[in-house]
Amino acid sequence: MKSVVNTVGVASRSRSRRSSLYKSIVSRYDLYLMLLIPIVWYLVFHYGPLYGLQIAFKNFSPAKGISGSAWVGLDHFQRFIGSYYFWRLLWNTISINLFSLLFAFPIPILLALLITEIRNKTFSKIVQNITYTPHFISIVVMVGMLMLFLSPRGGPVNSIIEAFGGAPVRFLESAAWFKSIFIGSNIWQNMGWQSIIYIAALAGVNPQLYEAAKMDGASRLRRIWHVSIPGILPVIVILLILDVGHFMNVGFEKILLMQNNLNLESSDVISTFVYSEGILKGEYSYTAAIGLFNSIINLALLLLVNRFARKKAETSLW
Repeated sequence: MKSVVNTVGVASRSRSRRSSLYKSIVSRYDLYLMLLIPIVWYLVFHYGPLYGLQIAFKNFSPAKGISGSAWVGLDHFQRFIGSYYFWRLLWNTISINLFSLLFAFPIPILLALLITEIRNKTFSKIVQNITYTPHFISIVVMVGMLMLFLSPRGGPVNSIIEAFGGAPVRFLESAAWFKSIFIGSNIWQNMGWQSIIYIAALAGVNPQLYEAAKMDGASRLRRIWHVSIPGILPVIVILLILDVGHFMNVGFEKILLMQNNLNLESSDVISTFVYSEGILKGEYSYTAAIGLFNSIINLALLLLVNRFARKKAETSLW
């Protein structure tokens, strides 16, 4: 008898929630209509194309279509993992992103702390404008600037080297210099823009905490370490998780523009390989398998880092 009463109660509460939801939708129908736009966008352009993922397990032929192509299972994955260029592509992709996380990720945080600690507001705004501006330079122009500045014939950098008695260095034609130039130029171009969210987070830290720390005799560095950084730690963790979520995705356009036969040993990454094999050579099934392999690694890293952050920092995406 008691179980029957409980069942009736659960069903009643469920009907009440549905009724409440229906009333909420009716009363706020305009907001729900606006919500349909991003939902349709994601369904059409993000979830719809997932149907084509099956070509990674087939020998896709445009004449036969997706459903008519022969099923080959994991052959394309085995071909990629067993290829001689697999480890080079994997290492270049991982190393560029790993070094970016180690060097490029902390710099916007340090810049935001520096800007907020500048007492002269005029100078602070000048620093912000100078560091934000490079973000609005297009990738094509950025690569053109690198070619101009690092040119072995009359480039400013090599002119300085020659002035000190050194020999010109072919920076963009050297595999040893490629990753340093790529990551360094990314830092210069994006650090100001990426610092905006940290500046906004620092503005939300309770000023009374700074006053209390100052009254306790804490120096400026101590206040930064014990008040500023803990205050923006949740934001740092969330952005770190998001960065790790696309860990295997490198800046394809910039790498492709900077890439040449002389630096291919360091510049050949998974995304550029997919372009050259899939778009230029028509290996659609093979490169679809490579792209799926890349996405699976990204998903696994995202889940692991999110779980670790939830346990250690009590902050996560979900």
